[in-house]
Amino acid sequence: MCNCTSYGRPSLETQTPPLDDSKPEASRNPVDPNPPSTSSIPYSFSSLFLRLRDGIKFDELGVEILSIALPAALALAADPLASLVDTAFVGHLGSAELAAVGVSVSVFNLVSKLFNVPLLNVTTSFVAEEQALVGKAAEDSSQIEDGMGEREGKKLLPSVSTSLALAASIGLAEAVALSFGSGFLMNIMGIPVDSPMRVPAEQFLTLRAFGAPPIVIALAAQGTFRGFMDTRTPLYAIGAGNLLNAILDPILIFLLGLGISGAAISTVISEYLIAFILLWKLSGEISLISPNIDGRRLASYLKSGGLLIGRTLAVLVTMTLATSMAAREGPIPMAGYQICAQVWLAVSLLTDALALAGQALLASGYSQGNYGEARQVIYRVLQIGLGTGILLAVILFLGFGAFSSLFTTDVEVLKIAWSGILFVAGSQPINALAFVLDGLYYGVSDFGYAAYSMVLVGLISSIFLLVAAPVFGLAGVWMGLFFFMALRVVAGIWRWEGVYLAYFIMIIPSRLVSS
Repeated sequence: MCNCTSYGRPSLETQTPPLDDSKPEASRNPVDPNPPSTSSIPYSFSSLFLRLRDGIKFDELGVEILSIALPAALALAADPLASLVDTAFVGHLGSAELAAVGVSVSVFNLVSKLFNVPLLNVTTSFVAEEQALVGKAAEDSSQIEDGMGEREGKKLLPSVSTSLALAASIGLAEAVALSFGSGFLMNIMGIPVDSPMRVPAEQFLTLRAFGAPPIVIALAAQGTFRGFMDTRTPLYAIGAGNLLNAILDPILIFLLGLGISGAAISTVISEYLIAFILLWKLSGEISLISPNIDGRRLASYLKSGGLLIGRTLAVLVTMTLATSMAAREGPIPMAGYQICAQVWLAVSLLTDALALAGQALLASGYSQGNYGEARQVIYRVLQIGLGTGILLAVILFLGFGAFSSLFTTDVEVLKIAWSGILFVAGSQPINALAFVLDGLYYGVSDFGYAAYSMVLVGLISSIFLLVAAPVFGLAGVWMGLFFFMALRVVAGIWRWEGVYLAYFIMIIPSRLVSS
């Protein structure tokens, strides 16, 4: 069995048993003590490209990855679509109201990315690990940790109750901070008191703050479902909530005359519906409330979540700096940059979903010491990710004109946007690998390296942006962002130690098949 840290979470540094075909699969180390020499790396990676078709064929593992990733991608796409619906309705109220909602939503989303998404990722990994350990214990009648198992016909997973309790606390804190601090936050965003945006922006953010608790609780519940490798239930819940939002928007905004307040109330009601559906479905299978919250597990959540908050900050600072450097080029270059950035971020949802699938599958197999299964997950999700990145690059290169024309008809802006086509399309394979490698970090609960490496990558990339953008203009911004994503891939390969990654992808799977 694997050498594990507390609660069955494996440590990357403690895997030392050699790979021996005479040992059971679960007792093997995922890294062969005699990996190929560095001279064989080019052969291994060239073979990866030659065998790309193996990564996208519909074998059992490939189907399982896609069955998790596709509903997740649809769920991830649902929120931006719902925002577009809100924007369309609010836009009929006037430009000041539309701008006010834009500022308020930016503040709300910043808080959500910073605090809520780390909780989602940590919950996914911890629940997948505990679920796998409970399942394995049930099969071989082995002993598991206190607090895990079943009670009154329902699964008892301490990570779930801990996550939900933490989510409720975070949600309430966010609601208080956003509601009472709306004026202060508008000052930070540079919206003066006499601006026509100020009153509607504060009004919208204050009401929107009441939706913070259900959002965080729903994300914790989504993380639980993801840990169970169930991405369909969150999709149905999010779809139902967004449908209700689309129905309520015109009723509250126009029919009842609530204006911008109606838009906020509609969104909050839909968020409570999503949280209710997810908790209702969870309560049928899992005991949601633990008689006591384990302090050590809570500490694990806080430590891992804190690390991912640092990681998220590093990403936000780098991306914000890139936007700032683009804005210095003037309004037309900034508008062209914004089109490219929106398309670039939108298509990343697909590879984000693949990272999620890899995270859940790897956490499940790795926590049980099933290193053969873990190797196959790494091998397959990287190949599917690379294939997806290449496919997206081709689609964007051929269809970017149609995509960009949806945002504007200004010829000068479109010309600037076209100048970024090589970045938007050409970076997709790199982006896909970067996002998938993120999922692999999370799958083995390697949150420390994920955070520290991103801080270093963000620092180096920010320095590059500060040097390149003044010299090369918008092209320097594109180069800086490409450099940022490429460094993320390098950091991922470095963690898997380069040679070993090639060995995982090509040599070990072929041995397993031949045996």
